[in-house]
Amino acid sequence: MSKPKAERALKDNEAQAVARNIRVSPQKLNLVASMIRGKKVATALAELTFSHKRIAIDVKKTLESAIANAENNHDLDVDSLVVSQAYVGKAMVMKRFHARARGRAGRVEKPFSHLTIVVREVESA
Repeated sequence: MSKPKAERALKDNEAQAVARNIRVSPQKLNLVASMIRGKKVATALAELTFSHKRIAIDVKKTLESAIANAENNHDLDVDSLVVSQAYVGKAMVMKRFHARARGRAGRVEKPFSHLTIVVREVESA
Protein backbone atom coordinates (compact mmCIF):
# COMPACT_ATOMS: atom_id res chain seq x y z
CA MET A 1 0.00 0.00 0.00
CA SER A 2 3.01 2.30 0.19
CA LYS A 3 4.25 4.31 -2.75
CA PRO A 4 6.83 2.70 -5.05
CA LYS A 5 10.48 3.14 -4.19
CA ALA A 6 12.19 6.00 -6.01
CA GLU A 7 14.73 5.20 -8.70
CA ARG A 8 18.38 5.58 -7.75
CA ALA A 9 19.65 8.91 -9.08
CA LEU A 10 23.28 7.76 -9.35
CA LYS A 11 24.79 5.03 -11.49
CA ASP A 12 25.64 1.62 -10.03
CA ASN A 13 29.35 2.46 -9.77
CA GLU A 14 28.78 5.72 -7.84
CA ALA A 15 28.13 6.71 -4.24
CA GLN A 16 27.62 10.09 -2.61
CA ALA A 17 27.62 11.91 0.70
CA VAL A 18 26.00 15.24 1.52
CA ALA A 19 26.95 17.64 4.30
CA ARG A 20 24.25 20.22 4.95
CA ASN A 21 24.35 23.59 6.73
CA ILE A 22 28.11 23.96 6.98
CA ARG A 23 28.93 27.32 8.57
CA VAL A 24 31.11 28.77 5.81
CA SER A 25 30.40 30.80 2.70
CA PRO A 26 29.88 28.84 -0.53
CA GLN A 27 32.74 30.73 -2.19
CA LYS A 28 35.27 29.62 0.44
CA LEU A 29 33.95 26.06 0.47
CA ASN A 30 34.16 25.86 -3.32
CA LEU A 31 37.88 26.69 -3.17
CA VAL A 32 38.48 23.55 -1.11
CA ALA A 33 36.03 21.41 -3.13
CA SER A 34 37.79 22.34 -6.36
CA MET A 35 41.08 21.04 -4.93
CA ILE A 36 39.77 17.46 -4.89
CA ARG A 37 37.59 17.31 -8.02
CA GLY A 38 38.68 14.56 -10.40
CA LYS A 39 41.41 13.17 -8.15
CA LYS A 40 41.87 9.70 -6.74
CA VAL A 41 40.43 9.31 -3.26
CA ALA A 42 43.78 8.66 -1.56
CA THR A 43 45.30 11.80 -3.11
CA ALA A 44 42.27 13.89 -2.18
CA LEU A 45 42.39 12.71 1.45
CA ALA A 46 46.09 13.55 1.67
CA GLU A 47 45.53 17.04 0.26
CA LEU A 48 42.69 17.72 2.69
CA THR A 49 44.71 16.43 5.63
CA PHE A 50 47.53 18.90 5.04
CA SER A 51 45.45 21.85 3.85
CA HIS A 52 45.64 25.05 5.90
CA LYS A 53 41.97 25.90 5.26
CA ARG A 54 39.71 25.53 8.31
CA ILE A 55 36.84 24.03 6.31
CA ALA A 56 39.06 21.25 4.89
CA ILE A 57 38.28 19.23 8.04
CA ASP A 58 34.55 19.14 7.21
CA VAL A 59 35.23 18.39 3.54
CA LYS A 60 37.46 15.48 4.60
CA LYS A 61 34.70 14.09 6.85
CA THR A 62 32.23 14.24 3.96
CA LEU A 63 34.69 12.54 1.60
CA GLU A 64 35.31 9.78 4.16
CA SER A 65 31.54 9.33 4.45
CA ALA A 66 31.21 9.01 0.67
CA ILE A 67 33.99 6.39 0.69
CA ALA A 68 32.25 4.46 3.47
CA ASN A 69 28.93 4.62 1.57
CA ALA A 70 30.64 3.26 -1.54
CA GLU A 71 32.25 0.42 0.37
CA ASN A 72 29.41 -0.63 2.67
CA ASN A 73 26.24 0.23 0.75
CA HIS A 74 27.30 -0.36 -2.85
CA ASP A 75 30.20 -2.89 -2.58
CA LEU A 76 32.66 -0.74 -4.54
CA ASP A 77 36.45 -1.15 -4.40
CA VAL A 78 37.94 1.65 -2.29
CA ASP A 79 41.31 1.59 -4.07
CA SER A 80 39.77 2.42 -7.45
CA LEU A 81 37.54 5.32 -6.35
CA VAL A 82 37.79 8.79 -7.90
CA VAL A 83 36.05 12.00 -6.78
CA SER A 84 33.84 12.49 -9.83
CA GLN A 85 31.85 15.46 -8.47
CA ALA A 86 32.26 17.84 -5.56
CA TYR A 87 29.81 20.72 -5.69
CA VAL A 88 28.64 23.40 -3.31
CA GLY A 89 25.19 24.91 -2.83
CA LYS A 90 23.93 27.91 -0.94
CA ALA A 91 21.95 27.36 2.26
CA MET A 92 20.42 29.86 4.65
CA VAL A 93 22.02 33.17 5.63
CA MET A 94 21.79 34.40 9.21
CA LYS A 95 21.39 38.16 9.40
CA ARG A 96 22.98 39.89 12.37
CA PHE A 97 23.64 43.52 13.23
CA HIS A 98 26.83 45.11 14.44
CA ALA A 99 26.77 48.40 16.35
CA ARG A 100 28.28 51.30 14.42
CA ALA A 101 28.93 54.96 15.18
CA ARG A 102 26.19 57.47 16.10
CA GLY A 103 23.58 54.85 16.98
CA ARG A 104 23.56 53.18 13.59
CA ALA A 105 23.83 49.49 12.77
CA GLY A 106 25.84 47.59 10.18
CA ARG A 107 24.48 44.41 8.70
CA VAL A 108 26.51 41.21 9.15
CA GLU A 109 25.58 38.19 7.05
CA LYS A 110 26.64 34.73 8.19
CA PRO A 111 26.19 32.32 5.26
CA PHE A 112 25.80 28.54 5.35
CA SER A 113 26.55 26.01 2.60
CA HIS A 114 25.70 22.51 1.42
CA LEU A 115 28.43 20.18 0.13
CA THR A 116 27.82 17.12 -2.07
CA ILE A 117 30.62 14.70 -2.94
CA VAL A 118 30.13 11.89 -5.48
CA VAL A 119 32.75 9.17 -5.81
CA ARG A 120 32.92 6.80 -8.79
CA GLU A 121 34.66 3.48 -9.23
CA VAL A 122 36.87 3.39 -12.30
CA GLU A 123 38.14 0.15 -13.77
CA SER A 124 41.92 -0.08 -14.05
CA ALA A 125 43.27 -0.37 -17.55
